[in-house]
Amino acid sequence: MYCDITLLLQNHIIYNMIDQLINIVGGACGFGEYGKTINDGNVAGVSRLWRNGSGCGACYQVRCKIAEYCDENGAYVVVTDYGEGDRTDFIMSPRGYSRLGHNAYASQVLFKYGVVDIEYKRVPCKYNGYNIMYKVHEHSNNPFYLAILILYVDGTYDVTSAEIWQEECKEWRALRRAYGAVFDTTNPPSGEIKLRFQVSGNAGIYWVQSKNAIPSDWKPGSAYDTEIQLT
Repeated sequence: MYCDITLLLQNHIIYNMIDQLINIVGGACGFGEYGKTINDGNVAGVSRLWRNGSGCGACYQVRCKIAEYCDENGAYVVVTDYGEGDRTDFIMSPRGYSRLGHNAYASQVLFKYGVVDIEYKRVPCKYNGYNIMYKVHEHSNNPFYLAILILYVDGTYDVTSAEIWQEECKEWRALRRAYGAVFDTTNPPSGEIKLRFQVSGNAGIYWVQSKNAIPSDWKPGSAYDTEIQLT
């Protein structure tokens, strides 16, 4: 099922401003440079689909509605940032926007429109076999501060919360959603770090625990596959 909405093309001025913002703070999702290259650069910023950051990494099929120029399959884009415009919900990268046309000429015509009516639907993300993968954010500082960035969530699932195991208390402690896809905590536990994630999808909302712990000598930038099988 597709939903109707209006789509705004990122013109060069808006794109350059967003590009500079990503260089400074990593974008609203926290993806940094990765957020500009994932899915071969077919990416978008969203507003109503943002969902306080849990919409980061979601995948959508977007197609425009001018039959003469628009491809029936449209574009497959990944949400990597927050962005809004006048009566719009998707702000697409030029590469993603160019996929809306059924040929090169049609795409050039659509570029001249700038703003077009679209319909869209959420589709499963497919990340080379990874169900949930995350990395230790570059701003982390062992052992004082730990931040994790959710890189991949397969299918049509969202990570809505994350918790860390507190061995001394024998309980799970909530991580703060710092922004976008970044969760953090001060004074993380010493030793191996166990994480679990709350996911929402067609099967409802439930918790899943990573099968791989973060080693005690963790370093910023290291990525980990949870080996969680989402159903």
